[in-house]
Amino acid sequence: MNDLEAFAKLVQALDPWRGQLVFIGGWSHRLHTLHPFASQLDFQPVFTKDTDLAFHNKVPMEGNLKDALTEKGFKEKLSGEARPPVAHYMLGSDTSGFYAEFLTPLVGRSIKRTGETDATMVAGGISAQKIRHLGILLTDPWIVTVGPMNGVPLDEPVDLQVANPLCFMMQKFLIKKQRTAAKHRQDLLYVFDTIQLFGHMLPQLKANWENAIAPSLEAGAIKTVVQECRESFNTVTDAIRDAARIPQDRRVDPEELRVTCQYAFQQILGL
Repeated sequence: MNDLEAFAKLVQALDPWRGQLVFIGGWSHRLHTLHPFASQLDFQPVFTKDTDLAFHNKVPMEGNLKDALTEKGFKEKLSGEARPPVAHYMLGSDTSGFYAEFLTPLVGRSIKRTGETDATMVAGGISAQKIRHLGILLTDPWIVTVGPMNGVPLDEPVDLQVANPLCFMMQKFLIKKQRTAAKHRQDLLYVFDTIQLFGHMLPQLKANWENAIAPSLEAGAIKTVVQECRESFNTVTDAIRDAARIPQDRRVDPEELRVTCQYAFQQILGL
């Protein structure tokens, strides 16, 4: 089973909850390439085996997502000491298979009154991880249509919610200090590629930042985004050089990556 077939099974299983779930992470970037506003690029987006889905935890999740996933062949794999445990919903083997995980925002303290870490919750029968700075990925999501016309083997086209591309990029800067060096390098490449997809829309992205995204953030988060956007692309760093080496199907010039990102965020944020 290829990854598009596996992705189609996930979409079919979660169809009743399409209005509550937002595709984030690597698969949202891949879905961005299918948006009608996206520029047509001559390289493949970064691929990941995992599919991250986010949801607001203040809205009840009716029905049982776990049963729906099980009916499509997904198996729940639990790990860790959190209560409930962290869960991956696997399709195929542990080493080569496609899997989905569910995420929801962590707001406030990360420790419960009992002294336990507030890391997970149950919603709609599935175990979801609570992640700080996730809320921005639920702000003003875009719609991408998938189906036979773009290689996804579904009976008919389906509209999916995906993270707003600007929110996708800004969240990378909010979580930068928590990322490993390898993850940070990958994040820089994701940002560069996203700008290449939607760089012709800088005025619209600026308006989106000012009218929808910035108002949804606390002052401290806005300050972090602005500071990290400014500092990350001041000079060609080792992280930028390493990010430029990641793609195997193209050559990325580190200075081009730096200048492209710097210019885009100057226009969007008014730096």
